[in-house]
Amino acid sequence: MTLMRFDPFRDLERLTDQVLAGSRGTRAMPMEAFRRGDEFIVALDLPGVDREEVEVTVERNVVTVRARRHPLRREDEELLVDERVQGEFSRQFFLGDNLDTKRLSADLERGVLTLRFAVAETSRPRKVEITGRAEESRAIEADTHDKANAQ
Repeated sequence: MTLMRFDPFRDLERLTDQVLAGSRGTRAMPMEAFRRGDEFIVALDLPGVDREEVEVTVERNVVTVRARRHPLRREDEELLVDERVQGEFSRQFFLGDNLDTKRLSADLERGVLTLRFAVAETSRPRKVEITGRAEESRAIEADTHDKANAQ
């Protein structure tokens, strides 16, 4: 599995947003990625984002997550402090060939978007049967039997 953390266009956009908007913080979605058995899981933090405001797309081996967070205040309310990241933001990551992107599920619960990918059949561990010639097998069995009778 390959996750690309450096995207020059996204990083340039983030830097531009921070410079133009002051130090309002990053728009990136913090994430955690791990493998559990035959499943690969990515969890992204999206606090305060409604399910209808999240879009997950897959194109080849690139997963894109887009989200929109709206301000809670109304236009007629006086703003005192605004440190919450608002607006549209996105995150992309690149998957290796060992994941089956056709079997992707997404769930948003308590501000965490969880993406689950099945590990591709070709990447799953499998047991390999060991074969040999029949004469060698018989010779080993006869040798074991002879040692038992000798004792």
